[in-house]
Order: sequence, then structure tokens, then C-alpha cells
Amino acid sequence: MTNPLILIADDDVHICQLLSLYLRKEGYEIRVTYRGDDALDAFREAHPALVILDVMMPGLDGWEVLHQIRAESQTPVIMLTAKSETQDKVHGFELGADDYLAKPFDPQELVARIKAMLRRSTWQGNVAETLEFPDLILDHVAYRVVQRDKVWELPPKEMELLWFLASHKNQVFTRDQLLQKIWGFEYYGDTRTVDVHVKRLREKLLTQGEAWQIKTVWGVGYKFEVEE
Repeated sequence: MTNPLILIADDDVHICQLLSLYLRKEGYEIRVTYRGDDALDAFREAHPALVILDVMMPGLDGWEVLHQIRAESQTPVIMLTAKSETQDKVHGFELGADDYLAKPFDPQELVARIKAMLRRSTWQGNVAETLEFPDLILDHVAYRVVQRDKVWELPPKEMELLWFLASHKNQVFTRDQLLQKIWGFEYYGDTRTVDVHVKRLREKLLTQGEAWQIKTVWGVGYKFEVEE
């Protein structure tokens, strides 16, 4: 079995060398690009297990690269940026990023996030795992949602959030609890991350069935409400 391939796209040579060193020590295969257009070409050619993507790059910026990746694939993407403003994080999550790190960052923290993300995005077992509700089927193996005649192939974090809520139907979870359950205890993001992912799910599941909904419990958090 070959080791997972990670694509690093950043125009900072030092960062690329540092990340390559850390990740190779963990057994990952590495491919490095320094331009956005080259990153997109490498993604299509190499089919990496995960992408580390800088925002500011020549050729194409990271936002456009992410947009095009998401049009073709649900491969996990971690964004790197010199900016730490909340709006930049929200923009990245709205485009489909799975995680976000502001520079400067601790390489060991990034490695930990990569490991956790690859563990969660790889479902073990040969038996299909599904949840079924009226007009809605969640397929955890394929990371796919079937709603009536519409099929959605969801990014890992969106699927994990929806699956977790639906697996605990009618239970209310705070944003902090969802951050811990879905992003892991090592995640240092803020609760707006949860709101953005819920918003994306609601935008996709536009015709929510009368028997179920992703409901906001004001002042607390969210629940997957199902009529009994």
C-alpha cells in the first residue's frame, strides 16, 4: 500500500522545504508547487490525498485554485494565509476549505491536523453505512447525500457534521461541542466555523423535508430535528 500523497502549494520556498521535511518524516509522499496554476495541474495529474494551499500565489491565487478543486473533487484542503481575519476564514470555508491556518504556524500542529483529517476522511470497512430519513439518505462511505432525485457529494467536514447531527437526531449540541467532535480537540478555530458549515449544508439541502431539518436552537447550538 502506497503512502498518502500530499500536495503543497505555496510560493514561499522555505515553508515548502520545512513542511516537506516534517511530512516525509511521517511517511507521506510529497509534491510541491510554487504557483497556483501549477498546483491545479499537479492536483489533476497526481490525485493527492490532501492539499495544503496558500492563498497568495502567482498564476492563480489560492481562492481560485480551491474553487476549481471543489468543482472536481472533495479532496481535503487546508488553507494557509498570512491573514488571520475572521472574514478570510469564512470566505475559505464558504469556498469549501476543510481547515485553515494563519502564518506563522507550528509545523507540528499542521501535521497533527493532517493526520486527524486523513483519519476522518478515510472510512474503514466494506459494509455500506447509511442513515435514512424521509426523502433523504446519508451514505457515509461515499460521502454522499441523496435527497429525492438530487445527489450531493459533500466535502469531508460537511458530511461529518451532517452525519454526526443526524446520528444523534433531536439532540442539541453547542458549537463548541461540534467543534470538538468534528474538528477535534486540537482544532484552534472559532465557533463561526460551525455556522459556516451549517449554512453550506442548508444551501445545498434547499428543499428540506417536513419530517426533518437542521434546526438552530437559539443561544445554544444546532440539532437535526426529526418528527417522531
